[in-house]
Amino acid sequence: MEHFDSGATLAALPFDRLIAALGAMFECGCEVPPRHVHVIPAPDGGGMTSLIMPAWQAGRYFGVKTVNIAPGNAAHGLPGLHSTYILYDAVRGQPLALIDGNQITNRRTAAASALAAKRLARADARCLLIVGAGQVASLLADAYRAVLPIEQVLVWARSAAQAASLARALRGKGIDAAAANDLEAAAKRADVVSCATLATEPVVQGRWLQPGSHLDLIGSFTPAMREADDECFAASSIFVDTTEALQKSGELLGPISRGIFAAGQVKATLYELCRGSAPGRQSPSERTVFKSVGTALEDLAAAIMVYESGR
Repeated sequence: MEHFDSGATLAALPFDRLIAALGAMFECGCEVPPRHVHVIPAPDGGGMTSLIMPAWQAGRYFGVKTVNIAPGNAAHGLPGLHSTYILYDAVRGQPLALIDGNQITNRRTAAASALAAKRLARADARCLLIVGAGQVASLLADAYRAVLPIEQVLVWARSAAQAASLARALRGKGIDAAAANDLEAAAKRADVVSCATLATEPVVQGRWLQPGSHLDLIGSFTPAMREADDECFAASSIFVDTTEALQKSGELLGPISRGIFAAGQVKATLYELCRGSAPGRQSPSERTVFKSVGTALEDLAAAIMVYESGR
């Protein structure tokens, strides 16, 4: 069994190739059963949650990602999340590779947003606003620049220091980037607004978004989480990565419960967009929204790419 540590996994997943690999996997498909969620108690009364996410292509590869979330780790100076990926031969069951799961998760998440934006954002989109300054947020500029002619990147976060730090890091890579102190003003300038936060209350207001803009919502993966207010969805074309988003995300569950839009009004999934069975953006003035919650399909596509790069 081969071992790909964080650095090797990162090197094997350049965004141009990863975005193409995700698109190909959404087009051809794979088996993705529901994830398993296990709560494992700890002696001190705390505990951790373990997510087990399998996916496979019959006759080719079978992979399992395990994500362990331990909120109490911060008190011990440890990361709150640890993730690993094991890739197997789907016929013989032979373990092929142990891969860094954090790199797979972060990079495939950013790549999925860019894959959607390739079909939903205006082709001439040049200004990207990143809302958030965490691990996924730090990757969004590179991912988007692989598919759109992004010339300027604005960064806003609740911590001005973290926003400034990310903008400085992006400038170090030759990107025209600046921290935004005024989120409303930044959103009004942006062609694309991409949110990667853990917010439980709306951060982005629909009245700030311009006609023709594209809103990408990454953070809300539980019913209690939200990044956008109801007005972001009104008079917008709404797309999701998978139908699971309609069952899990407060981003969608809340507005649906209040009659802002109905589940049947969602235009398409990323499967349908990649297969060409549903159209993406229809006009330059159309406002689009993409909500993702992630899928093991993306993990499998990335893991195969890492393993085959080592062959």
